[in-house]
Amino acid sequence: MNNIKHVFLISLVFLTTSTVTQAQSGKKNKVNPPASGAQDRAFWVKTLYKIAYPVIHHLASNTLKKNMATEVAPHYYNNVREVGYTEALGRTFAGIAPWLSLPDDETEEGKLRAKFKAETIQALSNAVDPSSADYINFRTDAQPIVDAAYVVQGFLRAPNIWKALNETTQKRYIAEIKSLRNRTGAYNNWLLFTAIEEAWLLSVGEDYEPYRTMTAINKLNEWYVGDGWYSDGSSFSTDYYNSYVIHPMMMDILKVMVSKKKMSEAQLTKATDRAVRYAQITERMISSTGEYPPIGRSVTYRTAAFQTLGQIALDQKLPKELSPAQVRCALTKVFENMYAGNQNFDAQGWLVLGFNGHQPEIADPYTCTGSLYMATLGFLPLGLPADNAFWTEAAAPWTAQKAWMGSSFQKDHSAGK
Repeated sequence: MNNIKHVFLISLVFLTTSTVTQAQSGKKNKVNPPASGAQDRAFWVKTLYKIAYPVIHHLASNTLKKNMATEVAPHYYNNVREVGYTEALGRTFAGIAPWLSLPDDETEEGKLRAKFKAETIQALSNAVDPSSADYINFRTDAQPIVDAAYVVQGFLRAPNIWKALNETTQKRYIAEIKSLRNRTGAYNNWLLFTAIEEAWLLSVGEDYEPYRTMTAINKLNEWYVGDGWYSDGSSFSTDYYNSYVIHPMMMDILKVMVSKKKMSEAQLTKATDRAVRYAQITERMISSTGEYPPIGRSVTYRTAAFQTLGQIALDQKLPKELSPAQVRCALTKVFENMYAGNQNFDAQGWLVLGFNGHQPEIADPYTCTGSLYMATLGFLPLGLPADNAFWTEAAAPWTAQKAWMGSSFQKDHSAGK
């Protein structure tokens, strides 16, 4: 037996030495070809489903409160049992909604999507059923203002889901959203949460409070600092809130207001142009190996940092400098780094506090397990059908790859004000 081990070790050393020698002599090892758009899409679907499944499945089964992890940040100041479930639902639904908005088909993805769509409809129904074990809180605390905003953003992104709810459930959502009017939140990006709730009420034929929508749009325009960046309130902070909240909600609010002739098309165009510039910047922040800097607060929201880039791709507004393929490939590499392993999930499949691993010390004091499902917001381009150029174009290097491999790449230009 010892002789066999000795032979094995000699063989291993020889193999290793041979490999190194080949590399040093200039011989190229076999390199796997880049994944196709279809392979990338399959990975995105698998990953989004992996993240969202525990929330949607348990809520659909009335077992969310029983089974959901309730990890909280150090010095956490909310009541996790009152707000954590609302966070999980709202954030997850806003991220999966574009994918669920696609029509049913007989592909494997289509069958999975149809099944998940049915579970999502049941989950949404249970969430506002007072007799349900998983009836969630919209009625107390300020935090539900935030997460109700993501629920209605989901309805705006997937009107087919709203239409699939029965009349009783629809009335319950309308009542829950109106109940939020007795509370206020912070004087920053929170203005957009109340504004999108009022815009959504307008979109479904309900009375809305125009002052809330007007104030949010006007204040955010005042807080615009230039080159694609809004200040989150009167003081500027370098973080990802322009992606977590500001650009996507500004655009979604204005889409409703313009369609209802309450605001001008020029306002939506201006907001979109600003978002396009921010999308350009965030694509350039993805390194050649698919990493991005963990800057500012709320980095535990992970891939929500690319919601604006994803929304611009979803709306097919990418500038000519950004090909759909390079955006797809850049985001795919980020997702692989974050989610191909299990470092960001616990044993039951719930997301854990951290950036890329269990790092609870970096979580902000308002963060719990439910907060983390902002991560789904990075997957908005799944709302583009599989035959869209985003998914069919051949793989392409993104900006940082081109720059670091010595290839020609587009010079960056400020958009100014």
